[in-house]
Amino acid sequence: MSEMQHLLKESGYSDKAIEYYQNKVNVGELSEPDAYAVYTGPCGDTMEIFLNVEDDVIKEAKFQAIGCAGAFSSGSALTEMIIGMTLEEAEKIDEDKIIESLGGIPKQKVHCTCLSKRTLQKAIKDYKEKDKI
Repeated sequence: MSEMQHLLKESGYSDKAIEYYQNKVNVGELSEPDAYAVYTGPCGDTMEIFLNVEDDVIKEAKFQAIGCAGAFSSGSALTEMIIGMTLEEAEKIDEDKIIESLGGIPKQKVHCTCLSKRTLQKAIKDYKEKDKI
């Protein structure tokens, strides 16, 4: 176990959260996304979410973040969860589902799951508004 893994583990991150953070799962951007949003949370961390949607189903999801390990692991967990979901299903995801998917994160990092959820909701809103045009 590396020193960073050890520190994250001691801080309360699950093995899965550490793995997502270290492997940068779904970190990146989509060149021509069907939906996009950027959101800065009260903590100062910022997240961008890019979605490709086909027949109201999320086919691809990527994100970028300026933030801590909590922001990255939450973004990875959320994007992994929503691929293959309908927009309606994805909209219903809450912080508890993200935390459950991660297998737990430190209490002081729960706001990171809120950051990823709010950014996703903004991206879905963006898609729905574009769709009406």
